[in-house]
Amino acid sequence: MKLFYRKYGEGPSIIIIHGLYGASDNWAGIANMLGDHFEVFTIDQRNHGRSPHSPEHSYNLMKNDLLEFMDDHGIQESILLGHSMGGKTVMHFAASYPERVNGLIVVDIAPKSYVSTSTSGDRSIDHQAIINALQKIDLRQVKTRTEADQQLRHDIASDKVRLFLLKNLHRNKDLSFTWSLNIDALNKNLPEILEGIDQKRFENGNSVTGFPVLFIRGANSPYVKDEDIILIKNIFAVADVVTIKDAGHWLHVEQPELLVQTIKNYFME
Repeated sequence: MKLFYRKYGEGPSIIIIHGLYGASDNWAGIANMLGDHFEVFTIDQRNHGRSPHSPEHSYNLMKNDLLEFMDDHGIQESILLGHSMGGKTVMHFAASYPERVNGLIVVDIAPKSYVSTSTSGDRSIDHQAIINALQKIDLRQVKTRTEADQQLRHDIASDKVRLFLLKNLHRNKDLSFTWSLNIDALNKNLPEILEGIDQKRFENGNSVTGFPVLFIRGANSPYVKDEDIILIKNIFAVADVVTIKDAGHWLHVEQPELLVQTIKNYFME
């Protein structure tokens, strides 16, 4: 699949992969700040942003979409940065194609399954509830983004989360709205999206090595807990884990300067 992308700066390559409901432009600020030392690519994953839609959505497909992107652009090796779902994409990629990776940055996601946590009642990570809320919006009756926000408010109280989700509303030439997200495909494949990496692949000293690995989590985020660090190091034995203060799941929005400085300190020593 030919993915839409944006490019910033010059230098060693970094490819940034967004999370669920995200898009390449969510990371424009981070890419610009990194662009003074790196050639940064931000991509739209399948069924997101301006990339093609498909009924299928799995990490096997997304890691191979990334491989095709690198081949198409002549990128033999790259630092890979993935947030949330994008973090799992780069983890799967690194496990399958370690020779194409010269650095791995995983932002606020662990290799574990999130299927049970998504139905735990914590609305901040209940992705089925989020998708259900998006599907409930009757776009035929929506004339403005404010009207869409009012409909979404019934199910999602957080102003920040609603603003983030509504960035995926696209206005057509006839002034009607459509989603840039393929919500039906994401709904159908949500269990796969939330699933973890098969830990058995990495037992008996078969961890993924050969390049530096940095996991970055938000201090206020529920996604990466202290007990998850054991699993992280079982799969990525050389991984370092850094916690950024005063940040939740969307570190690139809440603490962009600290996130960029953490990356530069780690990869520009």
